[in-house]
Amino acid sequence: MRDSGAMAAKIICIANQKGGVGKTTTAVNLSASLAAAEKPTLVIDIDPQANAGSGLGVDKNTIKQSIYQVIIDQIPLSKILVKPQKQLPFLTLAPANTDLIGAEVELIGALARETKLKGAIEEVMDQFAYILIDCPPSLGLLTVNSLTCAHSVIVPLQCEYFAMEGLGQLLSTISIIKKNLNKTLAIEGILLTMFDMRNNLSHQVQEEVTTHFKNQVFSTVIPRNVRLSECSSFGLPIILYDIDSKGAQSYLDLAHEIIEREVT
Repeated sequence: MRDSGAMAAKIICIANQKGGVGKTTTAVNLSASLAAAEKPTLVIDIDPQANAGSGLGVDKNTIKQSIYQVIIDQIPLSKILVKPQKQLPFLTLAPANTDLIGAEVELIGALARETKLKGAIEEVMDQFAYILIDCPPSLGLLTVNSLTCAHSVIVPLQCEYFAMEGLGQLLSTISIIKKNLNKTLAIEGILLTMFDMRNNLSHQVQEEVTTHFKNQVFSTVIPRNVRLSECSSFGLPIILYDIDSKGAQSYLDLAHEIIEREVT
């Protein structure tokens, strides 16, 4: 549980430099589940692919001002916020678009380049209970900005043969950020994704990760679920696409697990 004197919103960065592990799926569906629990939730899409916005029904080609203008041009974060789903009034999005592709290069020579996002978020901290940041699949300056302003990190980990590959590098980066830029940064949890109950490998990965990281692994496991894969193409989070699916239930369980940590 965080100090009651802390800023209003809990900022959670969703990061893993390995692609295809479920970062954006988690950002979209966890944020929707938190919003469904009437927790004011902001999703910041800081991935140039802008898939978090697409997964919530926002066409990146219609976005005139995005998180790029906030970080590079220093416009207020509040100016770009949109409400992506009428059915989820507690959900807000800070969208990305392809302009963000150049941000990594433009940040290299910028003053206080690692804290651009942190400064921007301060304006809206008291408007939300949770702020989730969907990071790109890299450990570049956009991810560093996200880790610098976050209270904690969720690390999605796919239940496959090379699941642990790259995890050490990410944890090392988190350690460096904690030492030099964000002393309070913590691991919110390692989230096992694409878990197949029928596959022995999934169970082996779960056992290995739990053995190594113990209480840093979420109790909730995200299953491999067809409906969960489909919903993004319809621009809907899983709880609006198929509330009865295993994928929907898993993200509702994850939201409950995170909320419970705040009150216990």
